Amino acid sequence: MNSILVKMEDSQSRRKEWPVTLRALRHHNFRLYFCGQMISLIGTWMEPVAASWLVYRLTGSSLMLGTVAFASQLPTFLLAPLGGVVADRYDRRSILIVTQFLTMIFTLILAGLTLTHVVQVWPVILLVALVGVVNAFDIPTHQAFTLDMVSREDLVNAIALNSSIFNGARMIGPALGGVLVAKVGEGWCFFANGLSFLAVIAGLLLMTAPQSRPPLQGSRNTIEGFRFVTRTAPVRALMLLLGLISFIATPCVVLMPVFADQVLHGGARGLGLLMGAPGVGALCGAIMLATRKSVSGLPGWIAVACNCFGVALVLFSLSRSFWLSMALLVFAGFSVTLEMASSNTLIQSMVPDHLRGRVMSLYSTVFMGMVPLSALVAGSFAHAIGAPATVALAGGISIIGGIVFATRLPVLRPATRELLAVQEMSVAPAQEITTPVFSGQREAG
Repeated sequence: MNSILVKMEDSQSRRKEWPVTLRALRHHNFRLYFCGQMISLIGTWMEPVAASWLVYRLTGSSLMLGTVAFASQLPTFLLAPLGGVVADRYDRRSILIVTQFLTMIFTLILAGLTLTHVVQVWPVILLVALVGVVNAFDIPTHQAFTLDMVSREDLVNAIALNSSIFNGARMIGPALGGVLVAKVGEGWCFFANGLSFLAVIAGLLLMTAPQSRPPLQGSRNTIEGFRFVTRTAPVRALMLLLGLISFIATPCVVLMPVFADQVLHGGARGLGLLMGAPGVGALCGAIMLATRKSVSGLPGWIAVACNCFGVALVLFSLSRSFWLSMALLVFAGFSVTLEMASSNTLIQSMVPDHLRGRVMSLYSTVFMGMVPLSALVAGSFAHAIGAPATVALAGGISIIGGIVFATRLPVLRPATRELLAVQEMSVAPAQEITTPVFSGQREAG
């Protein structure tokens, strides 16, 4: 009995050593993952700047920018459900080692083609499509792997910290990528990104055995995950809204070279700053989410964030000032991160462990799967009506989506509380669950 009490006291003392916003880092495996991702994601966010500028330099076509984005995301849309089955059936750490290694190889091949000045747009499309195939297995596995590294009580914080480093890299990577493209060219950005994958691979190799999880139950295919999503009203609503936001957020990214060059006249360096600006707001949003100890209030945050994101896009489309446009993108990044990270947190909090990989593969399909279609639509619309009008239209759709979701909250409230209780999450009283964001000090974190 004394030894048990000593262990409990040691565990409590270790918890006190970590600030509330960093409490998931007390887990050894998550610390390794966190450090590796901090390095790798900076390279990952450098690449879109280099790739989009390379394609734009080679073709000068907004339609081709959309085509490349379509090719990079279509495999994820088609294959992510299979990736979820693999994530539930096999060792997730081993899957991630393989996917990170393959992505590194494809990125270094693109770097070699660019540095030797033999690159054309079609090899770029092929290589980004191959990376998309790998991502179909990598993304759902990453999502499901989070709970293997931390305890359930630290899941909200772990997701928020993942979002923090993702968006911190999103802030640094594009700006650094823009500078490198302007100074030494796109090839060195690709090369630096390729090398950055070594940090994640090293962290995965140094991990101890992940925490045990329940064995896979049921038919071992994606049908169970799909059935859970379609029959669970709160999860279904979150997925639909996430798909909508993913669809309308894409034009802002795909068309950014057009804004940087033709609308705001910032060139390659301006492109890096514009693509990094949302990361500043996104990092703030992720840190804000990391301070939360429970999921109470998140549905209200999601509804308001959708509306704020839409307003930011509309104003961005009207701006002709470079610095005002950057400020609006900061606000857009803050809003969209609150929506997406909060949705991720709620879905992961409600899904049973044995379905986690398959449900998160559907999350990945919705999150990434809207991008290829949206990229193609964005390129076509921008070609027909111009980039600013296309982004303004996307902002209006986001506002409508936020309003519709807000009207559904009273209906979704009881099922949400029940699902969270079943999964042993800490749930606040009903009046706190649907309180709109920024309504008080507690809800604002």
